[in-house]
Amino acid sequence: MSEKCILEMKGIEIEFPGVKALDGVDFSLRAGEVHALLGENGAGKSTLIKCLTGVHHKDAGTILLDGREITPVSPQHAIEMGISTVFQEINLCPNLTVAENIFVGRKEFKHRIINKRAAELMKRFHLDIDVTRPLSYYSTAVQQMVSIARAVDIQAKILILDEPTSSLDENEVQLLFSVMRDLKKDGIGIIFITHFLDQIYAISDRMTILRNGRLVGCFDVKEIGKLDLVTKMIGKDMDVIFNLHPTQMKENAGKMLTAEHIGAPGAVREISLEIKEGELVGFAGLLGSGRTETAQMIFGANRPTQGTITMKGKTVEIKKPFDAIMNGIAFCPEDRKRDGIIGDLSIRENIMLAVQAKRGFMHPLSRQEQNELADKYIKALSIATPDAEKKIGELSGGNQQKVILARWMATQPDLLILDEPTRGIDVGAKAEIQRLMLEMCEDGVSVIFISSELEEVIRCSNRIIIMRDGAKAGELEGPFDADTQNRILQIIAEGSTGGEEAGK
Repeated sequence: MSEKCILEMKGIEIEFPGVKALDGVDFSLRAGEVHALLGENGAGKSTLIKCLTGVHHKDAGTILLDGREITPVSPQHAIEMGISTVFQEINLCPNLTVAENIFVGRKEFKHRIINKRAAELMKRFHLDIDVTRPLSYYSTAVQQMVSIARAVDIQAKILILDEPTSSLDENEVQLLFSVMRDLKKDGIGIIFITHFLDQIYAISDRMTILRNGRLVGCFDVKEIGKLDLVTKMIGKDMDVIFNLHPTQMKENAGKMLTAEHIGAPGAVREISLEIKEGELVGFAGLLGSGRTETAQMIFGANRPTQGTITMKGKTVEIKKPFDAIMNGIAFCPEDRKRDGIIGDLSIRENIMLAVQAKRGFMHPLSRQEQNELADKYIKALSIATPDAEKKIGELSGGNQQKVILARWMATQPDLLILDEPTRGIDVGAKAEIQRLMLEMCEDGVSVIFISSELEEVIRCSNRIIIMRDGAKAGELEGPFDADTQNRILQIIAEGSTGGEEAGK
């Protein structure tokens, strides 16, 4: 790694109406280094990157690229100067071929030439794939590599990776890291934005921490431990934030939901489960294990072709999500941008959607009712916004997740299903959402909690159901101990047909 700074941002200030997004922030990037940009959602990371890529224009400060002052005026202008960005959401055209996606917009290339060039480029990225196939044919991991290949091939000096691993499994993450190390050797400076602490230490050379739009500091990864890092990010003691424990269930808690032998071809094999009032049941398992599919069947997003569902002792027929809502079931989906938020609507409008659906659109909520509802949950969930009329698409990921949670809390559900509610959000927001889940359980609401992070499933759950290959592989009752994670991993790895007895 070179000691030469290819990028220096000095005293960057950006102010939006009612909020100072960046307040005198400094950031530097060396040639051939991976520099992690860290902080809670809303800390200013995205704003700093958007300033560098010409989306936002700074109110004060200077940007130097190779010692020369620059003022990016648009993302295209930034690309022309050698600054490329790969976002968390893959911004490619799935109907075009891999080669076309890499070279789209560069008219000088003919198909025969771009196919050859694309194949050579993908081999550099350790992928031997058919570049003439549509991009949609390939996995998310491959699509992510195509995004990076396109960014690098445009003579990039700086590569910005914004949450590139959020949808990748461990093997795919290691492949990405291998590519990042190769790019470092070529002298490319990489800005790495992630919420996964282990990955920061695995691949980064330095880290810059922001909090509330201000610089906390720049550190060598060897100089700072994880506990100190998290404390600097959130400004609070780690033990205080994560002093969370599963809610103590009432001894006479009744049955909230009983699902008997539900299933659907290609989604979930025959599964039975029971959830009590005020109980938090965690779903653990690998991607594709059937966790989400089971939740979707309970909510009616995917209709089961067999079995029965009972709510509070009454058999219910759930053919569609509206049926679930009317029976007191709420569902926060895994992909909040695709299935949760409506980005161009305000926070108020997003919050009132489910309540309005439950009431019926022939009986619209008055503007006063909407305002009261929005203000109540903005305050209760500490949603960071100047007012309820701000577009939800302008909020940080953690605050968007809180708005979706508010939408369903407003329906006063009996059963709340949360599918990966803490994915892609910062440590402080994760703890806040986990605290809200536990408070709802104290009030008698039952919760199904799906997460790929076993530590948080174990920390919050009264009971854990382990899924594998579209079926229930095992079930563990709390309280849990230090060996629980190993037991879960063993059940996932080995599988079981023992149903509720497996893993006990």
